[in-house]
Amino acid sequence: MPDRTAPPSPHPFESFELSNQIVRPLRHHWPMLASSLAQRLADHVQHLLGSGPFPQPGGWTHMGAVICDVSFQPRCNYERTLRPRLLRLQLSWPDARTVRGFQRQLATRDLAVAMEFNHAQKVATAHAITDLLAAHGVDTRDDLHTWLGHQANRAVLRTVKGVGPKSIDYIGNLVGRSHVAVDVHLRAFAVDAGLPNLPYDQLRAVYEEAAAILGHDKSGLEHAVWRHRSEAA
Repeated sequence: MPDRTAPPSPHPFESFELSNQIVRPLRHHWPMLASSLAQRLADHVQHLLGSGPFPQPGGWTHMGAVICDVSFQPRCNYERTLRPRLLRLQLSWPDARTVRGFQRQLATRDLAVAMEFNHAQKVATAHAITDLLAAHGVDTRDDLHTWLGHQANRAVLRTVKGVGPKSIDYIGNLVGRSHVAVDVHLRAFAVDAGLPNLPYDQLRAVYEEAAAILGHDKSGLEHAVWRHRSEAA
């Protein structure tokens, strides 16, 4: 028979343990834990970056550039490799300012050649995002800004191969929304601040609360941290 006098074994989520950068928070204590981590992150931001202001990143009005930015940027040096190509795309494909215009260009022209970027999966992701947005009647920057405000639409976009939670937040910032897109630079900055290795959604929440503590726009803080880390890399 089981020993009913022995203390019950804790549920794996009913403890907080920091070991080798692995965190297991008590579920109902997560808001309190997030607040303390956010304060630690906010202190680190002030120490390294000062008090701001941190303006929002500008993004793009050219939808071909928006789609190619989110499709090609993973594991790519943005300033040296991707940004110059996006600027050239806007000049060489002016009709691609809308999703439908970009879709027409893709039907007859080779995106890998236009972007000077021979990566089959990234090209396929750009095609798939374009077709999905066109099928949902999303044509302009303003359309996408509004469309992404609905959680169901964000979930639909996640069905595209190569599009994860970071890509959803990132494409929102490209069209003027305010999100924290957690990438390797933001993770490294958080580690330097003494934070544990948190899942994507939890680390994003900590950054959002840190922005609120400091009185900064979320995407503005994200971009400031990203620029600081990317320039140091």
